[in-house]
Amino acid sequence: MSETSNFLGIVSGKRRRTHADVADRSNRIASGLAKIGVKQGDCVCVLLRNDIAFIEAAYAAMRLGAYGVPINWHFKPEEINYILKDSGTSVLIGHADMLHALRDAIPKGVTAISVPTPPEILKSYKIHPDHLKTPDFAIDFESWLKQYQPYDGPVVPQPMNMIYTSGTTGHPKGVRRHAPTPEQQAAGERMRAMIYGLKPGARALLPGPLYHSAPNSFGLRAGKLGGALLLMPRFEAEEFLELIARYRIDTIFMVPTMFIRLMKLPEKVRRQYDMSSLRHVIHAAAPCPPDVKRAMIEWWGPVIYEFYGSTESGAVTFATSEDALKKPGTVGKISPGAELRFLGEDGRALPVGEIGEIYSRMPQTADFTYHNKPEKRTEIDREGFITSGDVGYIDADGYVFICDRKRDMVISGGVNIYPAEIESVLHAVPGVHDCAVFGIPDAEFGEALMAVVEPQAGVTLDATEIRARLKASLADYKVPKHIEIHAQLPREDSGKIFKRRLRDPYWERAGRKI
Repeated sequence: MSETSNFLGIVSGKRRRTHADVADRSNRIASGLAKIGVKQGDCVCVLLRNDIAFIEAAYAAMRLGAYGVPINWHFKPEEINYILKDSGTSVLIGHADMLHALRDAIPKGVTAISVPTPPEILKSYKIHPDHLKTPDFAIDFESWLKQYQPYDGPVVPQPMNMIYTSGTTGHPKGVRRHAPTPEQQAAGERMRAMIYGLKPGARALLPGPLYHSAPNSFGLRAGKLGGALLLMPRFEAEEFLELIARYRIDTIFMVPTMFIRLMKLPEKVRRQYDMSSLRHVIHAAAPCPPDVKRAMIEWWGPVIYEFYGSTESGAVTFATSEDALKKPGTVGKISPGAELRFLGEDGRALPVGEIGEIYSRMPQTADFTYHNKPEKRTEIDREGFITSGDVGYIDADGYVFICDRKRDMVISGGVNIYPAEIESVLHAVPGVHDCAVFGIPDAEFGEALMAVVEPQAGVTLDATEIRARLKASLADYKVPKHIEIHAQLPREDSGKIFKRRLRDPYWERAGRKI
């Protein structure tokens, strides 16, 4: 095997850092944070793209018993300011180029530590060259690090990172997990080992952003298993395949958009990379079109798994490749230790096969609260079961299916319509790269369906032809009244579509918000 495929440590671009180096640097960061005043139970905010420094900073916070708080770096200064204030942090660790925009957004008393923006990130994103130096209001990370010896304080319980989730309205909420009992700790580790497929010595690849809940959890665990963890600053389909082959990757966390982009590659390109090292590829975060899932399993073999859950609930269902082929569209069966209820509008439990809002409970997992907003926790709770607003059903064989987000459901003329079903059909239309379906105001029906479609490169799509193809597969009331072709859809860093950016302007013009 090559030196590359034998490397043990964390890799980002051409930079490699051994586990010993990461541990040393993390402990030095912990000493520096302790000097600033960070203590057990405090928050340490991290505004970094996928970078080795992200992992090191998170480990440092954990060493002190503090909560790492990853910030979505797509947020605007005022949104970042809110999280800095709400979390009560005394320190912000961020890439130099992003800190430059935050001069007036960092609250008084918060120490800003500037991490050099690495070459692989400069290559992947458009960054102003004047913003690469440490801002005059911040401390240079590498110089600061050299001042400290590794932290040798007492070992304390290490909390999970506190992830801020974006709600449909209002400010994001920090999900703060309570300290688990030893039994809950053991049960949680068993569950995550099953879901993520991570084993000692795993060679893992993370193409998704570390500020998201599941990629964050996956990455921090993978980095401690003694194998290799590769961070991609940005998902690029062929580079992704090349990394798998070169480093003999066996475990990956992905989102369905990545599958779709991989399948768009010419077959000749896909077949030239050796995927035989893959053992466990887990995906989540969004529905995966069944035809895409089937094609990926045919290509990679039965190594693809899926879970459904949320930052608040954890993984409440789990599906194998065999499940996906047996029950196309399922997110699997209920995970060990989890309980699910499907509730109607009146709050009553619905029978098998009926669509309702999904509520879940995992008694073996430590409970949580929303930081500074305990009342918001109460709002999503029914008898100890919580919801993230998804609707779906369970079939007679125990397989769970997600229909859509409750907030995304469209009520047109009194009929409930689930955009995810229409999007799945749209994905199968030749020439469609991606799409989003949502409701917009309609004088006659209350809401009407709007589909926004992004074509594949070099392809010209016609709305009339798209509508005709949809009519062949869907009931007429499910065919969007409005279809628009957009060269590019707005996206999160994970590849997921910012549906609200497409939908909200229509409702704002109508003087309403949803």
